[in-house]
Amino acid sequence: MALLRGKESYLLLVTTLMLSIIGIIFVYSAGTYWSAVHYSGKMPFYMKQSVYFVVAIVVFLITIRLNILREQSFWKMAYIFSLILLVLVLIPGIGLVRNGSQSWIGVGPLTIQPAELTKITVIVYLSHILAQHKTGTPVVNWRHGFILLLPVVLIMLQPDFGSVFILVVSVFLLFFVAGYPLKLYAMIMLAGVAGLVGLIATAPYRLKRIEAFLDPWADPLVSGFQAVQSLMAIGPAGIFGHGFGQSRQKFLYLPEPQNDFIYAIILEEVGLIGGLVILVLFVLTIYAGYRFAVQAKNRTSYYAIIGLVTMLMVQAFLNIAVVIGLVPVTGVTLPFISYGGTSLVTMWLIIGIIYQLAK
Repeated sequence: MALLRGKESYLLLVTTLMLSIIGIIFVYSAGTYWSAVHYSGKMPFYMKQSVYFVVAIVVFLITIRLNILREQSFWKMAYIFSLILLVLVLIPGIGLVRNGSQSWIGVGPLTIQPAELTKITVIVYLSHILAQHKTGTPVVNWRHGFILLLPVVLIMLQPDFGSVFILVVSVFLLFFVAGYPLKLYAMIMLAGVAGLVGLIATAPYRLKRIEAFLDPWADPLVSGFQAVQSLMAIGPAGIFGHGFGQSRQKFLYLPEPQNDFIYAIILEEVGLIGGLVILVLFVLTIYAGYRFAVQAKNRTSYYAIIGLVTMLMVQAFLNIAVVIGLVPVTGVTLPFISYGGTSLVTMWLIIGIIYQLAK
């Protein structure tokens, strides 16, 4: 299948390619020293990221040719499969623990993060169901909430609050677009506040993260360490930064700088101007994605594209907000840019699904 024609088609492809290439460049800058110290003798991060990028493009090219991605039966099975993976990842010996979260499954030398796939399947499967309700009938249905609640509970057991936040916000916007009444959101917000209090009560480390967010310098060597090091990278950089490759924080100050905090290294090296370029590319990507949704020929595609683009937008905003100190630290990658095969392939899978649904 040839790529769709139109400005938004080319714009979406160009911006995501640029973000991915920028990601490889800054994974090289941010992660080379960390890789040499902690993974001596293994393939450097930027080379792995280059391989992941090739795999991601192959996945994209395959995805845009899979007409089965329009079928509700396929997404129902994909949703069930993702739930099975979420259960498997919680089983000791199958799920891998990293940074306190049991969120990965090892497949030979590779690892996959089921929550990334689950976010996609929930949104597209719900889009098919929401598109079935007849005009003039109430759209609110307990089934919708149940489809969302199951994976949310399983993901929180890992625990992975960042993925839950992205999924819930994306689905709530999808419900709003589908016609859920505004008064229902007031009830949801109250329930959300109560749920947040409960989560903090059951896991005190979340309260420490909030305290570290409010005053990271109160405990700069433990709970506030990442936030402090990120701000120390950004603060002195100024408008133009210290120059590409000249970051100081990547030398074992900021932990794993090629991952969740890569935006801090970008700001440190290329300054405010470079950071704004990244933001503009994300804005253009989101604009092109929503343009696809507006031009969709049926409600299923309209809902699914809106949900997927919103998910991408929320994840990018959350990562950048963490890096610059607007929200508490949570483990969320910067789409297309942060190091990681699951993240990069998932992002290009989303772009492929958008192109397929917009046919």
